[in-house]
Amino acid sequence: MAERILTGIKPTGQLTLGNYIGVLKNLHKETSRGECFYFIADLHALTLPIDPDYLRGNSIDLACFYLAAGLDPNKVTLFLQSAVSAHAEMNAIMQNYLYMGELSRMTQFKDKSAKMNESAIGLGLFAYPVLMASDIILYDASIVPVGDDQKQHVELTRDLVNRFNHRYGDILTMPRPEMRKVGARIMSLSDPTKKMSKSDPKGDIFLKDDLATIRKKIMSAVTDSGSEVKYDVENKPGISNLLTIYACLKEISIEEAEKEFEGKRYGDFKKAVADVVCAEMEMFQKKYQEIKDSKIYEQVLRDGAKRASEVANNTLNRVKKAVGLLAL
Repeated sequence: MAERILTGIKPTGQLTLGNYIGVLKNLHKETSRGECFYFIADLHALTLPIDPDYLRGNSIDLACFYLAAGLDPNKVTLFLQSAVSAHAEMNAIMQNYLYMGELSRMTQFKDKSAKMNESAIGLGLFAYPVLMASDIILYDASIVPVGDDQKQHVELTRDLVNRFNHRYGDILTMPRPEMRKVGARIMSLSDPTKKMSKSDPKGDIFLKDDLATIRKKIMSAVTDSGSEVKYDVENKPGISNLLTIYACLKEISIEEAEKEFEGKRYGDFKKAVADVVCAEMEMFQKKYQEIKDSKIYEQVLRDGAKRASEVANNTLNRVKKAVGLLAL
């Protein structure tokens, strides 16, 4: 059986250029490596308060973004998490095989709960890794591309697989996290020491920003002392971030990007970065609008949920049989 690749995005905020470079732009290239399952993690979006209309709109946008980025629905399975009931069923089973101590050590839970009143912390936020583990094991996923902030959750999933298989036999497939390389961490334009993260209107380039706004943000990006366009994350984080953006969109190496701007001033460099970003976003936004207006995403998501359910239910029934639940 070909390796399965699984990845999902939460529809909890406006996607940024960092999401585009780190995830969306290269998703179509993964289809040659294995069988790809891409989902919109709308159940995960409920772990923190979110407006229903906002969630629905973001879910539609995400489906359109996936397709505008070049995903061929005939080659990948694209679906809504909530449209495949096996996610919730597997979650109900697997919550019995992960422990309170493990979940309380998850960095994301500690970070998010620290900003909240304890009485307002929902069970879903605490048990988020259980549902994420269920997402992964349902599709016998062997490769799970993730950012730095999700690697710990995949490692917990691996612990779960070991624990479950030790008890019941060879039932679950062992996943491995795959860290994305160049472009995995596109930083804020206003503070290049922080990741571009959907929450900084000045420092984030959102995928639905108009081109004039995108250009203005790049031209206003924080740079560094000196005048040399050189990749040096420690001493030149602003310039290094812009070089990463430029190199990723041009599909060249950082070294090649540096050579292009030898002897150039920061202003000229920023203009070149803005030109490349605007050209890419103009094409992407046009495709996005065509897909959204045609509503083709609706049929794609219906077909994807059907295919995903077939695979997920097969795994779910295997697990039910292993633990002693009747699968009639």
